[in-house]
Order: sequence, then structure tokens, then C-alpha cells
Amino acid sequence: MIMEKFNPKKKKIVRKRALKLLTEILPTPLFSMLFLLHINQIANYLFLSDKETLNIIMKAKQGGTDTCAGRYVYMHNLPSRFNDDLIKSCEAYIELRNKCKYLVNSGFGPRILEDKHNHTTQVLTIETGSWYYTNQFMLEVIFGEKMRHYECLTNDSALSSAVFVPFYAGFDVRRFWGYSVKLRDKLGEDLAQWLRERPEWRKMFGRDHFFVTGRVGRDFRRVTDEDSDWGNKLMRLPEFKNITMLSIETNSWGNEFAVPYPTYFHPKSHTEVKRWQMQVRMMQRRYLFSFVGANRPKMEDSIRGEIIRQCRASQGSCKYLDCDTSTKDCSDPVKVMEVFQDSVFCLQPPGDTPTRRSIFDSILAGCIPVLFSPDSVYNQYKWYFPKDHTKYSVYISEEDVKNGKVSIEKLLASISEERIVKMRNEVEKIIPKIIYTKPGAVGPEKIEDAFEIAVARVLERVSLFKMTRI
Repeated sequence: MIMEKFNPKKKKIVRKRALKLLTEILPTPLFSMLFLLHINQIANYLFLSDKETLNIIMKAKQGGTDTCAGRYVYMHNLPSRFNDDLIKSCEAYIELRNKCKYLVNSGFGPRILEDKHNHTTQVLTIETGSWYYTNQFMLEVIFGEKMRHYECLTNDSALSSAVFVPFYAGFDVRRFWGYSVKLRDKLGEDLAQWLRERPEWRKMFGRDHFFVTGRVGRDFRRVTDEDSDWGNKLMRLPEFKNITMLSIETNSWGNEFAVPYPTYFHPKSHTEVKRWQMQVRMMQRRYLFSFVGANRPKMEDSIRGEIIRQCRASQGSCKYLDCDTSTKDCSDPVKVMEVFQDSVFCLQPPGDTPTRRSIFDSILAGCIPVLFSPDSVYNQYKWYFPKDHTKYSVYISEEDVKNGKVSIEKLLASISEERIVKMRNEVEKIIPKIIYTKPGAVGPEKIEDAFEIAVARVLERVSLFKMTRI
């Protein structure tokens, strides 16, 4: 069925004609009686907003079917102290100051512009205006803005299948790093009480509620009340044991689910993604493998030192971008993406935690990830990657690297060209699933991105809860 494009000008003409018709037939007795009976319906149609009228037209075109049935989400209108105030006062907190500049453009950060030497245009599809200096910890801001444009967002909580809580938990826990546990826990405890007093809470006592954070899960599960202990105890509060948390890394708890780190790419259309995938596919890759990162000499179990040693000894097969230098090359999206685009395989050892934002940047560049811990991807992002991890990645045991049992270069060089092509095709398919697109896309150009997948899985989870209650 071909959908007629909505025309606001045409709507204004209809309104004028409708009002003129009313003035002509209003004096008749029959119409006067009917008009009084149905005045509310008539007024509602005549003075609907453009968006509401478009929704009516779309549903009529679709035979009256409610395409949002089972997909409605209600978003709590939280007091500003739980979200907006946290980012407005960003500069007031020492631990947040270096993140403030990334809050622009709804959390995407400053737009990446063309440089004087046209180098940027050779690496990124910069003319699309969809590449940004996105910070890896901005997910709660990005997700919240996308939720405001979610096609099945409703103001009627009775219609909703799930309830979104737009709490900036990551900003809250980060601003009081190193402060007393009482101060770290205060806002989370206030939110728990606020939610508990809402009528929406009584529906399922929080099991239909969810929130998103741009921090790792362990930041919200402090074990003791010692000031020296890490993070806050948000997810240990009784209310939050029922709420679903989406975070960039989880600790395998039943109500925590991992969603992708934000990348630098935020396209607005399916066509734009296809274009990028084509560019990635055509890349001539000069290096067999690469590593973008810094050594971790103070971490005894880290294998990064050995990885760097093997990369430097490869005689040109490996590209190493050192993130522990004053050049700050690793803060430059163009330089990072260029290394990944030039590489067939990208080494992704654990850092401070098992997961890395770099994994998603490398996949975006069409580079096959080489993983050293199951907790880096396989045990985390189950909604986004194929179950058979051999289709898109190479796994090398951390123990084998530590004990000097494996030559990374020899192992990767032994993989056939046929298998490499298949793996790169699989990596290319993953790209749309791990990006966060610009809000508001509809129709055939809409992308089932990381946000859409997360919301759909949360709705499935709530539906299962409801079924168990019957």
C-alpha cells in the first residue's frame, strides 16, 4: 500500500473549508442538534496538531491497526534534579569537567568537520554531517533523547507496556567519586522513594521499569558501606532489584543487560548506513592486525604489554597506535578509525574492565575483532551479536598469551582468505545494530539500531513477566 505523504498546507485548506461549511449549515435545526451532541469530536479534529493529524491519517491508511500495540513506552517526567540539573551543573564537579564539552548535540558531542588537508574526508563520510566526537560515557543522554522521539512513546501510562526512567545515573555516581557513601547514595535513594510513590509503580512494582547508564554495572553495586569502597549501591536498593538496567557492561545479574558503547557515527538514514558499509567493504587493508591502546604495567594480569611487544616485533604486519603519549592521537576519531580501516584484524584485550569502546569502533570500520576474554563481548552483548562468535571474531586465550604459547601474527596469518571474507561480511552486517542513529527517523529509512533493539528486548522481557503472573 502506498502511503500518501502528509501535506500541512492541504490540512489548513481542509480546516478553512470545514469552518466555512459550518457557518453555512449551522442555522438548520437538525444540524444544531447533531452539532451539540458531537461538538467535542468535531473540535478535536479541527484543532489537532499536525503530528496528531498525521497519526490519524497513517492509522486510517493502515486499516485502523494500532502499530504500537504492545510497544507503547511511558517516560516518567522526573524532577530535574535526577537528570537535567546533573548536566547543567557539569562544570561544578571536578570529576565531570572533562566530559562537559561532549554534552552538545544531545550527547553526540561536537560534530567532526573537514580538515584543511581533506584527510578527514578520505577516512569518514564527513559530508553527511553524521560523525561526532562522541564520548564513550554519554549513553544515558543519547538514549534519553532518542526515547523522546520514540515512535510509540505515550503520555498515558495505562497504555504502556514498559516505563522508562530518564535518570542520569552515570553522572550521579561520577560526580561524587571518592566522597562519602552517604553523599554517593543520596540521589538514588531519593529516586527510589519517588518511583515507589507513583501510581505506575503499583502496576508491577518496577518490573516494567527500565533505565540506561553510560557506566559499567559494577559502579552501582557497592558491597560495603565503607567510604573506601567503589561506587554507590543503587542496584542494591530494594526497588532497583526489580528495575531493568541497561549499561555498557554488566556483571551478569538477572536485571542487567549490556548495550553497545556509543561510536562516532550517528547516521540519519538507512541509505547513509549502506553507503558507509560500501566504503568499509572497498577498503584496501595494509596491516594484518593492529592495536589501539595503552600498556597497563600496574595491572599484573594485563596482557597488553605482551601484545604491544608482539605487534612491534611484527616487522610491518601490525600497526600500533600508542594511547599513552602526549600526542593524544587516540582522542582523534579520524586517526583511530584510519588505523582500524587499514587493518584486517583488530586486537581487543581487556583494559580496566573486560569491555572496550574500541571493540565497537573497530567493528564500525569493518575490522575483525580479536578477543582475549569471553567477557569482552560473548558474555555481554547477547542481543547484538551472533551466538556463534567464530562467524565474526577470533578468540585467543589470555592464558596462552601470558604463557607465550601463541604467536598472534602466525595464528592470524594462518586464517584463509575465504574465511576472512566471510567474517568481514558478518562484521559488516553487525554495523547497523551497534550504532545509535539520529532521533526521529521513520519509514523505510529507519534503522533498527542499538536503541531500537534494546527497547524491543525490554518489551519482550516485561511481556514474559506479565505471562508468569497470569
